[in-house]
Amino acid sequence: MSCLQLALFLPLCFWAAAVEIQRPRGVPLYNRHFYEEAKPFTCLDGSRTIAFDRVNDDYCDCKDGSDEPGTSACPNGNFHCSNAGYREHFIPSSRVNDGICDCCDTTDEYNSGAVCENTCREMGRREKESLQKMAEVTREGFLLKQQLIDEAKKGQEEKQRKLGELQDSRAGREEQVESLRSVKEAAELPEKEAKEQHLKAWEEQKAALDREKDKARMVEVFLELDDDADGVISASELQTHPELDPDSDGTLSDTEAQELLGGAGKVDTAAFQSSVWKNIKDKYHSEVQPPTPSSIPAEPLDTTDPPHDSDLDSHYPEEEEGGEEEDEEEDEEDDDREDDDKSPPIGRPSDKTEDDGEAMPPYDDETQALIDAAQKARSEFEDAEKALREVEDQIKSLEKEISFDFGPSAEFSYLYSQCYELTTNEYIYRLCPFNRVSQKSKFGGSETNLGSWGSWFGPEDDKYSIMKYEHGTGCWQGPSRSTTVKLSCGKDTTVVSATEPSRCEYLMEFTTPAICKEPPPSDPSPHDEF
Repeated sequence: MSCLQLALFLPLCFWAAAVEIQRPRGVPLYNRHFYEEAKPFTCLDGSRTIAFDRVNDDYCDCKDGSDEPGTSACPNGNFHCSNAGYREHFIPSSRVNDGICDCCDTTDEYNSGAVCENTCREMGRREKESLQKMAEVTREGFLLKQQLIDEAKKGQEEKQRKLGELQDSRAGREEQVESLRSVKEAAELPEKEAKEQHLKAWEEQKAALDREKDKARMVEVFLELDDDADGVISASELQTHPELDPDSDGTLSDTEAQELLGGAGKVDTAAFQSSVWKNIKDKYHSEVQPPTPSSIPAEPLDTTDPPHDSDLDSHYPEEEEGGEEEDEEEDEEDDDREDDDKSPPIGRPSDKTEDDGEAMPPYDDETQALIDAAQKARSEFEDAEKALREVEDQIKSLEKEISFDFGPSAEFSYLYSQCYELTTNEYIYRLCPFNRVSQKSKFGGSETNLGSWGSWFGPEDDKYSIMKYEHGTGCWQGPSRSTTVKLSCGKDTTVVSATEPSRCEYLMEFTTPAICKEPPPSDPSPHDEF
């Protein structure tokens, strides 16, 4: 096991009572055998051999600087700090005797006059305490990880069981939907036919009503044009209405009036209806102020044939002499219809038609029964379809969750559907593992997407140590934002830091017990020599 590994978990590696082994200044213990005073010294790169008294003589003889391990003579040399009681390390030779203590054992300033204090044992003690705490965190984190693995296993089994139940439920609901679809379609067919028949009868009734209205208006216009009340319309009488001018020059000439009358000098009511009325009815402006809708008597809708044209003359006196009692009765009927229109039965037609504001009459009881039955079938079908969609959504969600790579033993699965926040001086960062990362100003404004879940991004030997989130909100004239999340061992699950080391590229530090590794066993024989 390497000393580095032991440093992480066995802090006794460096801090037992240390004994300094004699060797040339600046030489590490593992290179001591190259520096034997009784033999000439060969440069470590093998370039030349020199007398041993030229080692550490403050003159660089070897190209690799290996003959001056304890001086600053060689620009590419390295000085070894033994640091007994702490951690050995190298410093550049240029720092030897520069007046600044770089080695905690003060050995780099042996000839500079600098006053240095050996702090190795105190530094070793502090680091030992720190590494002991780290080791304790690692041990506790690993125990928590084992619990997470156990819970993840149970959770995965429960999800698989639930998924199986939902899939079985889906099959049953699919059958139910298809069955109710057939019921619905069977109920809608007679409903459609009955509604079409009702609509057809209404359209026929409405067409007859329209014909009656058109005939009534034609009679009114005929009477208005018949200025001398002789029962016929002459060209001169037509000329009193310049709006009938066919060429729109503002004047209805004799010739044009004759043409409107079909070449005849005069026309009676029958001829006026058959040949003149259709050509002028859209242009004609009545001389009489039209009555308000409430004053128009309403007649019961009748689909019987309209009266013949020959009957029109005989109707004139009756229409002009219509009694007040008859008008009152018709007004009452009109009021009754208006009351019916205000509160139509549910499911029955009540909307006004687009052209004249007339309402379609209510469906008869038989048709309404068919509509109610079809509506019930539709509701049951829609409810079953909705229930099926809900089951399918649950299946889709479970399958998505099960498909995620939550680690070798699914130890990271507890992070799914969770979010963790970190508040800094300016922003609130939000990490939702396996979903997205976002940033929001503490002072208001919208949330910025810093990336959506991409993949595990760690090295081959530690794949689950880094998460990558990509394709976030685009930067102004820059790339889309992305976030790298580095995981470290900890008893708690928390976002430790969030920075933006490069434009639009964010870095988060995240602790979780799921990343903790099993600590190595204790070493009963700590090293004492350096």
